[in-house]
Amino acid sequence: MRLDKFLKVSRLIKRRTIANEAADAGRCFINGKQAKPSAEVKIGDIVEIRFGSSVTKAEVLSLGQTVRKEDAAGMYRSLQED
Repeated sequence: MRLDKFLKVSRLIKRRTIANEAADAGRCFINGKQAKPSAEVKIGDIVEIRFGSSVTKAEVLSLGQTVRKEDAAGMYRSLQED
């Protein structure tokens, strides 16, 4: 699944265009490497999003083309920054 679509479907970012812009600006990383919006996300990957001083890290648990709002949080597991 594409990175921008995963971020939108999992509701880590509300809109796909915003997810696309964040990745283009170099604020999205997969397994520590800067990622483009079209980068493939696989189960087990660590996705990191940086907005200003806040960093959101999540491990991908499942992938799905469409997910209900209530089930979206089950697509990833949040990881704390040490």
